[in-house]
Amino acid sequence: MTKSARTIHLLSTSRHAIAGALSALILAGAPAMAAAADTFLVEERGVDDLKAVFGTVRSTDEIYARVRTGGTVASLAITKGAEVKMGDVLATVTDQKLALRMRALDAQIVGLKSRAETARAERQRQEQLAEKGYAAGAKLDEARAQSEVAANALKSAEAERQVITQQVQEGDVLAPANGRVLAIPVTAGSVVMPGEAIAKIAANAYVLRLELPERHARFIKTGDPVVVAGREMSASGDAPVGKGIISLVYPELQDGRVIADAQADGLGKYFVGERVLVWISGGKRQTIAVPRAYLFKHFGLDYARLQGKDGKTVDTVVQLGQPAQLEEGGSDFVEVLGGLRAGDRLVKP
Repeated sequence: MTKSARTIHLLSTSRHAIAGALSALILAGAPAMAAAADTFLVEERGVDDLKAVFGTVRSTDEIYARVRTGGTVASLAITKGAEVKMGDVLATVTDQKLALRMRALDAQIVGLKSRAETARAERQRQEQLAEKGYAAGAKLDEARAQSEVAANALKSAEAERQVITQQVQEGDVLAPANGRVLAIPVTAGSVVMPGEAIAKIAANAYVLRLELPERHARFIKTGDPVVVAGREMSASGDAPVGKGIISLVYPELQDGRVIADAQADGLGKYFVGERVLVWISGGKRQTIAVPRAYLFKHFGLDYARLQGKDGKTVDTVVQLGQPAQLEEGGSDFVEVLGGLRAGDRLVKP
């Protein structure tokens, strides 16, 4: 091979080597660029300063199911805590006098029907005789009057029987609304008067009644978010299970406390009067909060993966706080109490 041929061969080989090296660099750089999109810059953020308080489940409306007619409670179809719907029969009140009056009216109606039929037959006979000219006009008028009187007496008795029937039907005490039975002040066999309460019902509209120290009066306001714990009241490590908002702040302090109501989903599963752990906002503060997706556990400890200036990553232990409610409305953030500082860059594990 001549000298010029060797030179051309070396140049071609170098050109292929450079192209291969560039391709390798591009392929190696692709994951690095993709990984850069999965980083998070740590900085101080404004969060709600959550305070743990206890709220009591209350019903916004407590309605009484009342008796419409007096008598004796023959049966109760409910128990305390039972779910009822509007129109359900809660109890039956009976009055023996109504049954006796109905029997008397039934017998009276039978007699009045017979009397009305007899009077109608007599009127028809007098009308037939009058057509043939054998009956006096006075006799015909008398027969017609007796027929009308008997018919009206029958109608009156039947109307009175309908009144008694309605009174018997009103012995059924109906649920005035959907809800749960809180109290039953009577038992089967009790004598009740019209208007007396048979049961107290909590309507299916529940709130959390909060009683906060007076110093919170300048922070709390309608629309503030709240975080509700489970029924076990923080038995699972104070893990929040629901969210809600402050629906009403009462304008009067009671015994040095400000009273507020909070609405949250799932309160219908609680007992009325049950105490529930709630976190409320006590103002704003600056802290470090990061998305939960950038944290992971290893051997029972919480870790975050830091990216250095040289691109290398190192895992560091962090101390976590409560879930963070960010001013900008970020979701699934958690407060970091230690292990990170502003300016650090996290890599998603």
